[in-house]
Parts: sequence; C-alpha cells; structure tokens
Amino acid sequence: MATKSKSVLALCGGPKAITLDPGDMFKWPIVTKEDEKAVLDVLRAGAMSGNAISKQFESEFADWMGMKYALTYCNGTASLLAAMWACGVGAGDEIICPSMTYWASAAGALTLGAAVNFADIDPDTLCIDPGDIEHRIGPRTKAIVVVHYAGYPADMDAILKIARRHKIKVIEDVSHAQGSLYKGRMCGTMGDIAALSLMSGKSFPIGEGGMMVTNNRDLYDRCIAYGFYERTGVATVYVKKSDGVTNKELQKYAGLPLGGFKHRINQTCSAMGRVQLKYYPKRIKEIQTGMNRFWDLLEGVPGLKAHRPPKGSKCTMGGWYAAMGLYRSKELGGLPVGKFCEAMRAEGMATFPGGNNPLHIHPMFHTADIFNMGKPTMISFGQRDVRQGPGTLPVAESIHDISYYIPWFKHDRPAIIKQYANAFRKVAEHADELLAASK
Repeated sequence: MATKSKSVLALCGGPKAITLDPGDMFKWPIVTKEDEKAVLDVLRAGAMSGNAISKQFESEFADWMGMKYALTYCNGTASLLAAMWACGVGAGDEIICPSMTYWASAAGALTLGAAVNFADIDPDTLCIDPGDIEHRIGPRTKAIVVVHYAGYPADMDAILKIARRHKIKVIEDVSHAQGSLYKGRMCGTMGDIAALSLMSGKSFPIGEGGMMVTNNRDLYDRCIAYGFYERTGVATVYVKKSDGVTNKELQKYAGLPLGGFKHRINQTCSAMGRVQLKYYPKRIKEIQTGMNRFWDLLEGVPGLKAHRPPKGSKCTMGGWYAAMGLYRSKELGGLPVGKFCEAMRAEGMATFPGGNNPLHIHPMFHTADIFNMGKPTMISFGQRDVRQGPGTLPVAESIHDISYYIPWFKHDRPAIIKQYANAFRKVAEHADELLAASK
C-alpha cells in the first residue's frame, strides 16, 4: 500500500476528499427519446393492456439470453411466485433459499403454503453457501432458490450437482444480475427456471416489470396457466422453438388463471424494455469497466476487499446492481464498519453498512398466520419445523458488519472514479485515528 496520506479526515475537521461534481455518473435509468417514443406509441394506441408488444419483448429477451422461452410479468415478485408454483411447490412443501436476500426470493413459498428452509451465505460472494444446502434437503424439498446477489454469480456448479443428485429444481433469482456471467455462461440459463425483476432501480430497468426464462416447455406452460388466462392453450401462446404441444392437462383451464392472479405486464414497460435491451450490453460493459477501475485502484488496501469474481474466472458482475464492498474489520484494528461509513459520509460519499436484513429471524417466517389457520403458515400444512432463530446462520447475521455500499458508477470517467477510490483509501489509512476518537 502507498505511504499513508498526511491529509486530515473530514470527520476530524479536514477537507472532503470528494469535491468533483459527478454529473450524471449515478443517474439511472438512462431514458432517451427512443424510450419516450416507444412508451408514447403504446399510450396513444391505447395498447397498455395488450400482449403483442410484450411478446416481441419476450422473443428478443429470450434471444439475448440464448433461451427457448421468456415470459413478461407485472413485477419480479410475481415471476418468482410463478416459478415456484411451476416447479411444483405447494402446501406442505419446502424450498431452500439464502437468508440474506430481498424478501421476494422466499415469501412466495408461504403464499403457496410451503415453508422456507433458509441457508447461510458465503462471506466472499454473499450468495448462498453450497456447503449449507444439502443437509437441509428433506423428503418434501421441491426447489433451491439461488440468488446472484448484487450481481455476483453464485457457485452454480456445486449447487446444480447437489440439486441433480436429489432430483430437485433450481430457481435462479437473477434480479441483481441481468447479464452477469458464470464461467462464461449467463446467469439465469443454468437452473431449471429463472426469474428476474426489471423495476426501474435495477441495472436492467423498464419501469416496473419482471421476466421468467426457461428451456423447459412444461415449466413455461405452467407459468402461462398460473397467471396468464388469455394465453393458456390458445394460439396466442408464444413458443419460440416448438418442442411439443402445449400441456393438454392445462388447456382445459384456458380462460381462467390457475393461481387466481393476473400477471400481465403493462405494455408501456415492455416497449421501454425493448429499447433498453438494444443498449444494455454496451451500457453494462461501461459500468463494468468503471467499477473494475474503482476496485483496481483500491487493490491491497487493508480492510477493503472487492466484491467481484477473481480475475480470469470468466465470471462478471453484469450491471453491478447494488454495488457493495467487503469489509474486514480485523485488518483495520477492529474499526466497526458503521464508524468507517460515518467517516466516508463526511468525505462526501453517502455509504452505509450493506446487505438485506437476514430473513430467517424475521417474524413473518416464524409466527405469521397468513391463512387464518390458527398456527404459523410455516408449519400449517404438515411441514417439518425448519424455523431458525438468532445465531443459526452466522454469516447472514453478520452482513451489516462485513459489507458496505460503494458508488455504483454508470460511466467510466477516470478522474471522478479515482477521487472516490482515494476517499475510501484515505479513511482506511486513518483507521487508527477513528478508533482512538471513538474510545
């Protein structure tokens, strides 16, 4: 590491390290006249509730991912719920899901009367720990939900090996990782089915929406039947590469959704999605260049570890959604991440300890009686009791101690990126002073 800077921390009265105007470095989504025209065309045609544009978006999205089938959704939460149902998750069943994730990765199981057996996360990837999966599999486990957290591809080789051995489905939650690569393969193309959020804050933003992708015709048909009553068993069902007739058992339910849901997307979002998809590969390439530049500048700084795959692994971070860093307090004399973030905010970077709150200790997964059955839904349908309390998943429970948010650069502008990196370096180099001041 370079010689310690002589500058004084802003928290202690020194000048801020970040002074340059970032301009549009953090503005997202990028909305152009082309996006506006696409949306206005839908509005003027009164076609918000149709399917034609959405089917075009599905076809183009499937092509981009190299998949047979894609299906648009009103949001990512709906796509995850449908994926679970399509995989056979029902009353009395179980899924396995990382505890440290957004609630939509798991909550759909309760809607279906199933339980969630939460697994711990890996401290470096922040994705589900493959070593904490197999012992959780029981006779009624139907699926493993894999979340590529903050864009980091999960260890799919290990996870798929476990799933295939036990003949259970793998659902990829790619809401953070559209375009991320795992050993050269796009996230969302390796499991049995994948679900994605495409809301306006994601790296692939279309306003509000979701997507399901799969190569399994039966799973596609089941997703159609569950929430797309107009498209069940009729000619309007989009099939990219026909590999058999539509599931005849589902055809008799055409006209009514089996789940009682209407999952249709607003076509203004599909129209925006088609435009966003045209430019997404180029945009995430620039994001990756800028984010990697940031971490390269911090290489070797004690306490600050990059949350990105190792170089040469053929893994990438996609659009680097919810960009985070890994914090190693011991390397900074035990300085708490909260104090580090406080000093960073004084330097001009609004950062906080990172990650979602662990779900396994949330009351909803312990005591909520969703169906008014007089007992918690997690055990209402004869499931074994897989509820876990504090202390059971130590890495997930330490997420606000081992990670923090970093700037999510949308452009590669070296001078601005260097200034932010220098600010992080400055605070890390003055960790001893922060420790002394906090005593």
